[in-house]
Parts: sequence; C-alpha cells; structure tokens
Amino acid sequence: MHGTTMLLIELGGIILTLGLIGRFAGRFGLSPIPLYLLAGLAFGEGGLLPLSASGGFIAVGAEIGVILLLLLLGLEYSASELVTSLRTQYPSGLVDFLLNAPPGAAAALLLGWGPVGAVALAGVTWISSSGVIAKVLTDLGRLGNRETPVILGVLVIEDLSMAVYLPLLTALLAGLGLAGGSITLLIAVGTVSLVLLLAVRHGRHLSRAVSSDDPEMLLLVVLGLTLLVAGVAQELQVSAAVGAFLVGIALSGEVAEGARRLLTPLRDLFAAVFFVFFGLSTDPTAIPPVLVPALLLAVFTSLTKIATGWYAARRAGIGPRGRLRAGGMLVARGEFSIVIAGLAAATEPRVVPLATAYVLVLVILGPLAARWTEPAVHSVQSWLRHSPRPRPPGSAERGATVTDGAVAPAAGG
Repeated sequence: MHGTTMLLIELGGIILTLGLIGRFAGRFGLSPIPLYLLAGLAFGEGGLLPLSASGGFIAVGAEIGVILLLLLLGLEYSASELVTSLRTQYPSGLVDFLLNAPPGAAAALLLGWGPVGAVALAGVTWISSSGVIAKVLTDLGRLGNRETPVILGVLVIEDLSMAVYLPLLTALLAGLGLAGGSITLLIAVGTVSLVLLLAVRHGRHLSRAVSSDDPEMLLLVVLGLTLLVAGVAQELQVSAAVGAFLVGIALSGEVAEGARRLLTPLRDLFAAVFFVFFGLSTDPTAIPPVLVPALLLAVFTSLTKIATGWYAARRAGIGPRGRLRAGGMLVARGEFSIVIAGLAAATEPRVVPLATAYVLVLVILGPLAARWTEPAVHSVQSWLRHSPRPRPPGSAERGATVTDGAVAPAAGG
C-alpha cells in the first residue's frame, strides 16, 4: 500500500478512536487524558496495533500540541500578572524544589546510579507537567478559580527553572567543564530574560502588529510567530514550551481573545496527539520490571506535590478546599520529565524505563488527583466528624447517653 495512503488510514483511525474515547470519558465526567495514554500504548511498539507510517507525523504533532497548550495558557494572563506571580510565588517555587527534587535524587543514589543519574531523576520528580495541567484546568472548568493563579505561578517558576536546569544537566552529561556549562547557562538565562523584558515593556506593540480583523490572517500570524519563537528558544537551550508560553503572555486584549477562540480547537486536537505520542513512545514490556519502585516514588512525590500546592495556596490566603485543589492539580508529570530522561539516556540509560513508568503512572493519576483530592479529603473529614465516638467506661451505668461529644440525661432523669 502507498505510504501516503497508509498514513491517512492510520491517522484517521487514531483521530476517530480519540473522538470516541473523548465522548466516552465526557459521559462519565472524566478527563480523557488517561484513556488517550492507554490508546497510545495499544498503538505503539509492543502494543496490539503497532503503527508503521504515521510515527513521524505524530511526533511533530505532539510537539505542536505541547506548544499550543502553553500558548493558550499564556494567553490567559498578561505580562504584568506574570511578573507579579514570579515576585510573590518564588518562596513556593523554592519549597516545590526542596520537596520534590530530593526524592528523585535519593532514589537514584539508592539504586546505585551515581551523581549523574541523581541529577537527572531529581529533575524528573521535580517538574510538573504544564501541558497536562493546562488541559485538566480547562477540562474541569477551573481557569477562573482563586487557586488557579497560584498553580500557574508554581508552573511558571518550574518552567523557567528548566532554562537553568536543562543546560546544567546537558553540560554534566557531556562532561563539559565549568566554562562550557557557564556559557550555555548564560545564553539560556539571557534569552528568557530578554523575552520577558520585551513582553512586559513592548507587549502592546506586538499585539498591535499581530492584530487583524480577518480571522484567517490572525490565526496564521499568531501560530507562525509561536512556532518560530518556540523553535528559536529550543535552539538556544530554552524549552520550546517556555517560548510559546511567553508569546501568549506578550499578546493581550482583543488579539489574545481572538487567538484563544481560533486556536482552542486546534489545541485540543494536537494535545490529544501529544498524549497518544507519549503512549506510543513507551514500550509496554519495559514497564513491569521497574513498576514497583516507580509506584513507590509516584505515591511519595504525589504527597509532596500536594503539600507544595497547599503551602503555595495558603500563602495566597486561599482556604483549605482551594489548597487541596491546588495540590492535587500539581501531581501530574509529563513532557519535561520525558525530555530529561531522554537527555540522560546515552549516559545513564537506566533512568529511562524508571522515568517512563513513573511519568506514565502520574500522568494517569494526575487528572484523577486534580479532580478527587479535595472531595476525598473532605469526605474523610466529614465521616470522622459524624462517626459515633466511643462511650466512656461506666457511662451507661450512670444513666447517661453520649451523643457526638455531649452528654445527655437518660429518659426520666
């Protein structure tokens, strides 16, 4: 069969399957992300229906999906809001690092992987998935919640921290000296600082230049600009996702609103492709040998992420329910963790299967934690409040009844 024909058949089958999965998940009020991942496992190597013609297209589509997820997330907020978030949330970013990076480093050292493996696995457990969380925030209708700016503040600090972490990891993996690593780091930090400065001071001029009454022209210009900036950012050792996020931050007003309306369907399509690609790139046979340590690490770092969200939301004056929602939303790991594992593959290949299993667990658990952490905790608290307390010894003999902590006289007393 002709290559193009096979490509069309495979893509059509995948997209149709995703549509049916999304309808099934929506009927039960669930996020479709875990089902997209399982579909990717079924279509990937070692799965039930391995793909042969569409792998390259899906890989590019997955990268575009992450870029669009972060672009649309950036369009929700202005540059001034981003700077304010960075100024107010940096203690939360520090707590996030101290709670979530050391477990990965400790696990790597316990497994005998050495300092390179420790630095790599620390990054895997530290960084939440902006792509998954952006999708879940949209699916659950929480973009307007009070805790959402807190969540985004933590994510922004993490994503910008990657501009420092990734060059350092690359230099460590390549065995570069202090000079080589410092040059790479300075380029990355300088690029992010320059884009932030342009977004804050000249964002309105960019919005005016991009603005168009023709939806087609607006779509083409915004999408082209985003892909261009993302590619340049990637070349300069800054994440493409960070570049896309900063483009979204730089656009404001009617341009941001129009771009959001035009790009939302495109984002949903390519985001689904991203989650399928993650499953496609995972060999199911590599997961069982590392599943137990991955599960233990996932459970522990889920709790530390919930603690991170609780701390960050408490600093912002948000109540207990919002704190729990913030913590549950931060649980998911995804694209950055996989990038880190991929960088470490050549030097420390043992990181890859554990990181893959770990991320697969948390990218499935993450949407569930985002939805159910707060209701589950409050259900337990409600049950504890209303459960009957044990009677003190001898209370029945004294003719009294204990009811929920109060002592009432017996009948006729």
